[in-house]
Amino acid sequence: MNKDKQPLRIAIVVGELSGDILGEGLIKALKQRYPDAIFEGIAGPKMQAQGCSSLFDMEELAVMGLVEVLGRLPRLLKIRKQLVQHFIDNPPDVYIGIDAPDFNLRVEKPLKDAGIKTIQYVSPSVWAWREKRIHKISAATNMVLALLPFEKAFYDKHNVPCTFVGHTLADDIALEHDDSAARQQLGLSLDDKVLALLPGSRGSEVGLLSETYLKTAAGLQAKNPDLKIVVPLVNEQRKAQFSAILAATAPQLNIQLLDGQSNLAMQAADVILIASGTATLEGMLYKKPMVVGYKIKALSYWIFKSLFTFNIKYFSLPNLLADEELVPEFMQYDCSVENLTNALEPMLNSDNRELKARFLAIHQQIRLNASEQAATAVAEIIDAN
Repeated sequence: MNKDKQPLRIAIVVGELSGDILGEGLIKALKQRYPDAIFEGIAGPKMQAQGCSSLFDMEELAVMGLVEVLGRLPRLLKIRKQLVQHFIDNPPDVYIGIDAPDFNLRVEKPLKDAGIKTIQYVSPSVWAWREKRIHKISAATNMVLALLPFEKAFYDKHNVPCTFVGHTLADDIALEHDDSAARQQLGLSLDDKVLALLPGSRGSEVGLLSETYLKTAAGLQAKNPDLKIVVPLVNEQRKAQFSAILAATAPQLNIQLLDGQSNLAMQAADVILIASGTATLEGMLYKKPMVVGYKIKALSYWIFKSLFTFNIKYFSLPNLLADEELVPEFMQYDCSVENLTNALEPMLNSDNRELKARFLAIHQQIRLNASEQAATAVAEIIDAN
């Protein structure tokens, strides 16, 4: 049978919701080029809706922090072993690992050694710590697709193949938008002062951050009783978890809990208190002043501080993109009610015009039609001999 007649087989593996969004856009763009392609791997709901079959549940990979990962390690190793074996037995035309680098790079290396082309979509944070890790990335991948310009510069310095594709969120979110519709949908008036709390999408994040966030919000609302507080929660488990912490911490708080709808909450907000990660980028693209507060388990933090050398001045994406502290960020012990309150208060009482102008300039820089750029880079790897 003529090999050209065989439909293309594309393996894609994601580990959390932000990867599922990237995967969805990539699959749509690849289908334009390869309408008959077969997609399989580990997929979230958005990718599955595009026809990607999932060999394992994506939630199994969504663990954060060294200590948390150790508890799940036997299962993660088993999934990895079975996945590698599956793709060696049924070689795809290309394997695309989206984010989840600790998992994906260890799948990519044996597949690349077996002659399968591999792509890592979303650069691991090598520029932040473990700079030597770039050699492992080079050994595991044929190409890295970077979302952010400073990452591409780092790979170029080390002569590792990398394409800067921009960020899908920058494509999906308008450069300028009217927030009144979002407020209307959430039952908020245009005159309301609104604070959105986004304590993360993982159970560990909600567990570590919610109490501090709620105490901060309670203090701000005590000074300004009209302050509206909205909290989007990614699923029922996180909502139940947050509700229990709310009942124990600030039962009197006047607060609105939302099912998902984080984009609506951000658009409706005047100011956001937010965990680290992709959501900080989304908040920036909505041109929202924010304070970033993040914690990891104390043991994980101690291990990171003791064993790794950090090459970064910042950990939130707006500041990394600007290469300066555009938004206040507080990590671990600095992520206190006092620090968060002192940073949020002036933002709630200002029009933040200069900050919003900087956010707009960065938005324009990373708005490149990322899914299309990524699909082009994938096609070049597939078609290369």
